[in-house]
Amino acid sequence: MKYGVMMFPTDYAIPVTELARAAEDLGFESLLFPEHTHIPASRKTPWPGGAELPKEYSHTLDPFVAMAASAAVTTTLKVGTGICLVIERDPITLAKEVASVDHLSGGRVLFGVGGGWNIEEMENHGTKPSQRWKIMRERILAMKEIWTKDDAEYHGEHVNFDPIWSWPKPVTKPHPPILIGGDGPRTLQRVLDYGDEWMPIAMRGTDLKARIEELQTMAKDAGRQQIPVSVFGVPPRADFVERMRALEDVGVHRIFFGLPPADAATVIPLLRAAAEVAKG
Repeated sequence: MKYGVMMFPTDYAIPVTELARAAEDLGFESLLFPEHTHIPASRKTPWPGGAELPKEYSHTLDPFVAMAASAAVTTTLKVGTGICLVIERDPITLAKEVASVDHLSGGRVLFGVGGGWNIEEMENHGTKPSQRWKIMRERILAMKEIWTKDDAEYHGEHVNFDPIWSWPKPVTKPHPPILIGGDGPRTLQRVLDYGDEWMPIAMRGTDLKARIEELQTMAKDAGRQQIPVSVFGVPPRADFVERMRALEDVGVHRIFFGLPPADAATVIPLLRAAAEVAKG
């Protein structure tokens, strides 16, 4: 089992460079950063996590800037998005951002992706919410072309470009692993269509074992090997970790512990406690 951590990289929390160094020193494999480009002040879309939207959602740093800074002060720690809102980003620019961080880090990027939940946020980027899954699919497929082809082109309904040149190519071949977030009705099919791993949230009431078994059955029927699963937002408690370890045989190979976006005096002791739970 691999162990990582995730934290909203905010303008008031522990600097990501300090967090990254501490995570690597404590033996963690990876560090993920969520993304929101902004939060519309209307607050029309309810937050899936409850009534009050936490402050960090509107105070996040750009995840790729945070990833690059974290990679620059570490040597083995993987850095990634958990998740990147692909539907709010231009795919040609995003392909270069992912490849650039992978290049600079020596191949240490995990690319977690999702469709998002905030309707007004995606609309502000010109994305029609009803089309977001088709848009995400095409953008990811287009990025794969850019990452793997010298003369890359893509022709779809939502993404369309003739042959282009774009370097650097990712160090990780054929590209950094794409971790598909979420647990909607068609999420598992999306994992099969254009993902490398599934990254469900631990605390959303899903029968995780049954869903992973369903994924692996779908993978077998599609002629694929067992698909790795990374579970997101696992509480750093021994009982939760034991539940995840019990799922290793069906594909769970990584746990991401959630950390609050707070100062170093708060976060570092929690990080150490999570490291002790992982060792147990």
